[in-house]
Amino acid sequence: MRIDILTVLPALLESPFNMSIIKRAQDNNVAKIVVHDIREYSTNKHKRVDDYMFGGGAGMVIQVEPVHRCIQKLQAERTYDEIIYMTPDAPTFTQKDANQLSLFKNIIIICGHYKGIDSRIREQIVTREFSIGDYVITGGELAAAVVTDAIVRLIPGAMSDISSALSDSFQDNLLAPPVYTRPEEYNGWTVPKILLSGNTKEIEKWQLEQSIERTKQIRPDLLQ
Repeated sequence: MRIDILTVLPALLESPFNMSIIKRAQDNNVAKIVVHDIREYSTNKHKRVDDYMFGGGAGMVIQVEPVHRCIQKLQAERTYDEIIYMTPDAPTFTQKDANQLSLFKNIIIICGHYKGIDSRIREQIVTREFSIGDYVITGGELAAAVVTDAIVRLIPGAMSDISSALSDSFQDNLLAPPVYTRPEEYNGWTVPKILLSGNTKEIEKWQLEQSIERTKQIRPDLLQ
């Protein structure tokens, strides 16, 4: 899989993609993440990519031309399955979305910034829009990193044991059950005996019961 990310702050994405599972996926050639500086596609001599809003209002808007020029260049090189825009005024990104996108070959993610991008990009070019929650952060870079991480970790070869991802919270609309490791007792706190029994069938039954109960208590909306 290849993910191209368009941003005005490429340095913000250096660390997230050079650590842990995402780095391993790139080292193993199961994923390629390419970050593009939108300023490089500006025709302005100062590499400016933002301007004031038509109609007035506070804040600047990323211009249509540099974003379109970058996307045109990428589309001339390969076909893209989705062109995604990260913005708070969009449907919330879910595990179901991550599962679906992990099956694709090429994706573009556009990071919003300032007051967003010229809406003509959203109207004419973007195919999907996602938010990571009902709040506003400085730009779409961190949101793009979250989405990229959620997608890439599901690609076979990214994780040493893909079954670990398949048992994560939200994969079956349930939260994950509680987990424990050694020592069996610490500070008087003990591990549930069922997990030490070696009875796989009963352990799986207990884990499912715990998942359902935790979901009822914490995220009852998932059970609907």
